[in-house]
Amino acid sequence: MDNSILSKFFGSKGASADIPDVKFDAGSLPTPPTPPDKNDNSGLKPGDKWSSFDPTGLERAAKAARELDASSHAKDALELSKHQEHTKQIEFQAKVKEYETHVEQLKIEQIRQQSEEKRNNLQQDAKLKKEQAEYQDLLSRRRYDDQLKQQAARNEEDLRRQEQSVEKQEAMRRATLEHEMKLRRDNEIARAEAEALARAKADRENQDLRFEEIRLKAAEHRTTVLESIKTAGSVMGDGAKAFLNDWDKITTAAFGITLAAVGLYTAKNGIGVAARYIEARLGKPSLVRETSRLTFLEGLRHPIKTSRRFFSKPEDSLRGVVLKPTLEENIRDIAISTRNTKTNRGVYRNILLHGPPGTGKTLFSKKLALHSGMDFAIMTGGDVAPMGRDGVTAVHKLFDWANSSRRGLMLFVDEADAFLRKRATEKISEDLRATLNAFLYRTGDQSSKFMMVLASNQPEQLDWAINDRVDEIVEFDLPGLEERERLVRLYFDKYVLEPAMEKRQRLKLGDFDFSIKCSQIAEKTKGLSGREISKLAVAWQATGYASSDGTLTEQMVDDRVEEAVKQHQLKMEWISHVSPGMEKESSQTTSTKSSHYAAAHSTDPAVDT
Repeated sequence: MDNSILSKFFGSKGASADIPDVKFDAGSLPTPPTPPDKNDNSGLKPGDKWSSFDPTGLERAAKAARELDASSHAKDALELSKHQEHTKQIEFQAKVKEYETHVEQLKIEQIRQQSEEKRNNLQQDAKLKKEQAEYQDLLSRRRYDDQLKQQAARNEEDLRRQEQSVEKQEAMRRATLEHEMKLRRDNEIARAEAEALARAKADRENQDLRFEEIRLKAAEHRTTVLESIKTAGSVMGDGAKAFLNDWDKITTAAFGITLAAVGLYTAKNGIGVAARYIEARLGKPSLVRETSRLTFLEGLRHPIKTSRRFFSKPEDSLRGVVLKPTLEENIRDIAISTRNTKTNRGVYRNILLHGPPGTGKTLFSKKLALHSGMDFAIMTGGDVAPMGRDGVTAVHKLFDWANSSRRGLMLFVDEADAFLRKRATEKISEDLRATLNAFLYRTGDQSSKFMMVLASNQPEQLDWAINDRVDEIVEFDLPGLEERERLVRLYFDKYVLEPAMEKRQRLKLGDFDFSIKCSQIAEKTKGLSGREISKLAVAWQATGYASSDGTLTEQMVDDRVEEAVKQHQLKMEWISHVSPGMEKESSQTTSTKSSHYAAAHSTDPAVDT
């Protein structure tokens, strides 16, 4: 359509600008007001809105409409207007659908909010019911506690009343006894007074007779004494006169007195010498705590045991001892050489055993003595210091007793560093120094009568002269994995399996594989000594006895193993702490001790059974 034509009807800005883009609904359009009639002036009032209406615009629109109808482009303009109206309706319908969609979403959101609110209400109701239940439970508990308190109060009141009743009864009984005792005492006093009065009256009546009797007895006694003195004087005087006049009697009497004095002196000293001989060779010295040597009295007391000992065969030196293969080989060589030395009556060699505690040093010494056919004696270095000045005498008695052994004696000195320490240090007393000198004097030469075995956890503290008397040094380490497994199996059989197989024992075993369990325990017990493993086996036995039905389960075994490992770690922590006194020691001593402490955390050897 030509814009010039449209501009005639809608102004100079064009048809698109003059046609307003208005969204409307036919039902929502307000009814236009009816213009007032020009001829009707009755309803007009000054200031009415229709009073200023200008109809020229309508006239121009009507004129433009007539021109548009007369124009050839009227049809195109109408089509364009319809098309625009259709487009607006489509847009309006899209917006209506969008509005409906928004309304649906609002409804869904409202439903969701209602559901959320309902769920919250349900949760609040559940929470409220839970709180009510908890409150009811709390009230019931409080009521129960109140009942218990009331019952306890009643019990205490009953007990108090019973105690009061018992106290009253006791008081009545005590009052009755006191009354009876008072009556008895009064009766006894009255009876004693009556008897005293009767005796006094009788004494007063018989006083003259008693005085006369006493005088007669005194006169008779005096006469008898005088006559005895006269008789004795005459006899002794005649005897002395006859003895002094006879020279042979005087010589015989002097010789008899001399013989009596000599006999008395000889008997006194002979008894002392015999007593010392018996004490040195038959009696056990005070320093010896344990010995396999039998005295004459013990032989008479236990004849069967003594006879078995003479006919017994040598025992294996490593029986019941678990060591590393290299250490076992060294120990076996020492045992064989010691037995051959005893057989050939050679000179024994002195040995120093050192290592952590519980690694089998004492056990090996006993086994070595039994294997070689010797007697063994065990003493502790800690027993020497308390003796003070008597320590020197005790040491001499010990070695006199050792030299008197016919089978040979193996003297095992446990904790040797307790009194055989370095003499240069200020910590050693004069008495202990004298005892050490006596020990060095008696061990200066190697002997064919006794063999000395020293054991120490700190060999670096031994005096240099003691080290000079040692012929061979053997180190006992903590057992390794294979040795620990052998030890665990050994003690498991001894303390658990054997008692469980006996019918008289209460101990039973649970259902688990013993072989696999022993291997697992050996891996867990790294750093434990043989003595600690034996104590662990004893703990298994005690745990089985302490159970309700006497059954040792796998869990019980594992619990005791974990407890033993924890205790061992705690002991190692105690050892790792260095005391202030140890800081003054030399660097060599400190390094040596550190090596011992490090060994306690690595491998671990032999053990007593």
